[in-house]
Amino acid sequence: MHATRTAPARLRAPAIAEGYRRTSRARVNRLTRASAAPFYTPATDYVAQKKMLEVGVRTPPLGLGLAALGRPGYINIGHDADIKGKSMDEMRAHAHETLDAAWAMGVRYFDCARSYGASEEFLSSWLQSRNIPHDKIVVGSKWGYTYTADWRVDTDGEAHEVKEHTAENLARQYPTSADLLDPYLRLYQIHSATAESGVLRNKDVVAKLSELKASKGVKIGLTLSGVEQADVLREAMTVTAPDGAKLFDCVQATWNVMEQSAGAALLEAKESGMEVIVKEALANGRLSSRNPDDSVLPVMEALRALASDFGSPPGRFDSFVYKADSAAIAIAMIQGFQPMVLSGAATPHQVRSNAGALTLLKYLTNAGDAAEGRVREILEMARQDPESYWADRAALEWN
Repeated sequence: MHATRTAPARLRAPAIAEGYRRTSRARVNRLTRASAAPFYTPATDYVAQKKMLEVGVRTPPLGLGLAALGRPGYINIGHDADIKGKSMDEMRAHAHETLDAAWAMGVRYFDCARSYGASEEFLSSWLQSRNIPHDKIVVGSKWGYTYTADWRVDTDGEAHEVKEHTAENLARQYPTSADLLDPYLRLYQIHSATAESGVLRNKDVVAKLSELKASKGVKIGLTLSGVEQADVLREAMTVTAPDGAKLFDCVQATWNVMEQSAGAALLEAKESGMEVIVKEALANGRLSSRNPDDSVLPVMEALRALASDFGSPPGRFDSFVYKADSAAIAIAMIQGFQPMVLSGAATPHQVRSNAGALTLLKYLTNAGDAAEGRVREILEMARQDPESYWADRAALEWN
């Protein structure tokens, strides 16, 4: 049994942030396919540094989404307990503390949206106050939803955000995002594109996005949700700008050990040249100890065991305690579509815990067949029917 010893606080965070850079070059890439989703053993240069959106910014495969940080109410389980003070000033200060923690852990991609309350303003004020060089970071934002909760958690049944996938809304929302986030804004995304909204077939929207791509130099992406993620992504891959070039550079989709249905389509997108971002890797807190549903306990135990068994090389004690969240995120990172995985952390502690996935990814990569077999077992036992998964997500309460 190892003796317990704790590294000084000033050393622990850099050690985790740097862990993904030290992968051995002895391992050879392997890409295999399974019935659920492809399993990927990352290339050394991928584990070490990911060139995000061809803008020259090198990042680890972990980003931070601000959905839970920009507004007082969100659907993540336990969100109310994470956000103690809910005034605008209190939440700005809390967001800045969490962004500081993410920066310290090596995060260099940050994701927000017009409908995430004040997320763009919070991120903008943090970037300016910390004097972050614009060539050291990538910021993505989204259009298509309008925040309507008016800083309330309880809206008496009214929607917290309202979708409008029109060219007119795009023309309204982009200038606001650009005013707040330029010159950091590198990726502009359709927020939750669906077949029902018809946004991919809207010629005015496609023309406007193509114009922004050409005139502003931003990459164009789309985010996906729901049981039709794969179908919508495949349709998006056929959309072209007026000059005949493919419109979309990036896709952001939900993928986690419970909801794997978009995996094959994401691999197709990656092979076609699109960047892939994964959101909700922890299933909005359902892959956490906060979930009251006992049916997820075996999955949580398997994730904890994976993190414990592969969290350090043989014969070495690692002072960082890996948790189920680290394992769930690392499993997403190691998929064949090579994603940037977003942490949805709402506190500095959660950021640091999520960032353990970076070092765990290195150890899983080096472990080879043993780790691959364990990951496959987890994917098999955790997989849910997409209809059930999205029905459960729709039932989550804003808190």
